[in-house]
Formats: sequence, structure tokens, C-alpha cells
Amino acid sequence: MKVSLIGAGNLATHLGKALADAGNIIEQVYSRTMQSAARLASLLGCEAHDDINKIKMNSDLYVLSVSDDVLPELVPLVCNDRCDSIFIHTAGSIPIDVFHGYANRYGVIYPMQTFSKDKPLYFREIPCFIEASDDDTLRVLQTLCREISDKVIPLSSEDRKYLHLAAVFASNFVNHCYNVAAHITRQHNIPFEYMYPLIDEVALKVHGMSPYDAQTGPAVRNDRNVIDKQLALLSDKPEFMAIYDIMSKGIYEIRKK
Repeated sequence: MKVSLIGAGNLATHLGKALADAGNIIEQVYSRTMQSAARLASLLGCEAHDDINKIKMNSDLYVLSVSDDVLPELVPLVCNDRCDSIFIHTAGSIPIDVFHGYANRYGVIYPMQTFSKDKPLYFREIPCFIEASDDDTLRVLQTLCREISDKVIPLSSEDRKYLHLAAVFASNFVNHCYNVAAHITRQHNIPFEYMYPLIDEVALKVHGMSPYDAQTGPAVRNDRNVIDKQLALLSDKPEFMAIYDIMSKGIYEIRKK
């Protein structure tokens, strides 16, 4: 399949590599900056563009992997006069109907993972949630995604927005807690790497038990002696103090039910 990538960010980089490795031809990469487009295009051996009007019109698939606020602006520009192609976006929280009225065949491929350009990933382990405008297009996306992933799951826009919400809690918010922990350890000259075994064990634990059963710590018992002392340690960082307080109350309230 001939593919055009609209966007050259983290997700586009990994998805583009996976598609190319599966034997698809990446024809071109578009980005608002030529530097970003050229970097990914060089990696994939294709053309780079920073002018949307110079995008070729003969690709089988156009992958729009851009920020949520830019996507609605780009859809009418990319879909224009390309009636036989399939258009997809990769956003977790944008519904499929962003393409309605602009394309005949369209869909969504949402690979649920956190992506960094220079951090290698084994794409076959990443679940890909797909949706399409019609059954034939869905079959095409299923075939394409099975070339790059062992987990291909049809999912509606309505359910996908909740999946994305859950992912924010499981990834973005958790990583922010790592950042808070790193700040605390750094302030007291304790290497953050000492946290690695703990972080790894918690992540592995929920593979075999529910997060509810895996929860430990003073908040489970509502141990006010420990909780109040630790809140006091955060008095110079009210934003961290607020997180600690909200999380502790949330843990205890769930355990009470």
C-alpha cells in the first residue's frame, strides 16, 4: 500500500517505521516545518513537504497524525480531490466523523502507547484500536494493522474516548507522579534510579492482579500519623501537597466501598 504521512511527530515516526517495515511504501511526509518533515522522510526514504498543497494525490492511504486542534483544519485540505483514497487519523479523543463530508472512505487507527521518537518500541505488542466508515474500509484497516500489530481491536468513537481517558490516568498522570518523586529525591541528593525496582514491580504486579488488590501504602489504612507527617514535608510545595491529599483520600474512599 502507498502511504502518505501527514505529521512527523512521535506517533507518526513509529507508525511510519512499522508500516514501512511491513512492506508498505511511504511516499511522502508532510509537516509544518521542513526540518521535522525532512528528518522523518530521511528515515523512511521518501519525499518531505512543508506545503500541504504539494502533497501528491495518488496515495492509497493518508495518515493524519497531528495534534487534536490542528486535525479539523487539515482534513478538508488533505482530503480535497482524493476521492479513491482512505483517510485515517490516529487521535484517541477525536471522533471518526471529523472526516464526514470530506472523504468517501475513512477511519481511525489508534495505537495505544506512549511514543518518543528516539525510544525504540516493538510495535507488534502495541494494541491498535480501529474504526471505519464502512465494512470494506474496516477490512482494509484490519489487514493493514495485522501486518504491524498482534492486537487489532475494532472500537467505536464513543468507547475510544473513554479508552483515551483511562490511558491518561494510566500513563500521563502516573508519569507526572514519577516527576514529583524525581523532584523530591533530587532535592535531597537521592538518585531517582533507586525508585526503578519499585516502579517495575508495581507495573508488573497489575499484570497478575487487579489495581485494586495491588494497592498498598498508608492511604489504604488511612494511617493519619504517616499521612499528616508526609503532608507536612510537602508544605513548601502546595501543588505536590494537593496531589498527595487528593490521591490519599481517593485511595481510602475506594477501599471503603
